[in-house]
Amino acid sequence: MAKLNIEAIHQENKKKDAFDFRAGDTVTVNVKIMEKTADGKAKSRIQPFKGVVIQRKGTGVSSSLTVRKISSGIGVERIFQMHSPLIDSIAIDSHGSVRKARIFYMRNLQGKAARITERKVRAAVQAEGEDAPAETVEATAE
Repeated sequence: MAKLNIEAIHQENKKKDAFDFRAGDTVTVNVKIMEKTADGKAKSRIQPFKGVVIQRKGTGVSSSLTVRKISSGIGVERIFQMHSPLIDSIAIDSHGSVRKARIFYMRNLQGKAARITERKVRAAVQAEGEDAPAETVEATAE
């Protein structure tokens, strides 16, 4: 009985957005920041964090991603919970071509060695004259 309640809570907190990025992709994570003004009122703003995805971890509501960027010559990594209410949006800037799911070796690379080549992504939209497979049509109808 307790398991059903936990699953219901997970479904409530799960975001509807599909996260279709992986390690090596450059993303911009828009984070909601709560600030306190001089008169004591709370004010929120959105702060972008742009960097390369180092890893994705976990499944469901507890999934997270680690993003790394270089700020003033110093590497900064930040771990985000993907279904957190503090995450406003995650935008994919470019798709990178890497061979591993966890690219921690990027921490030791500098300059041109730290570049990631861009991966070509096939468009999901079919040509106008072609019919889509039946499985695709059924999946989109749901």
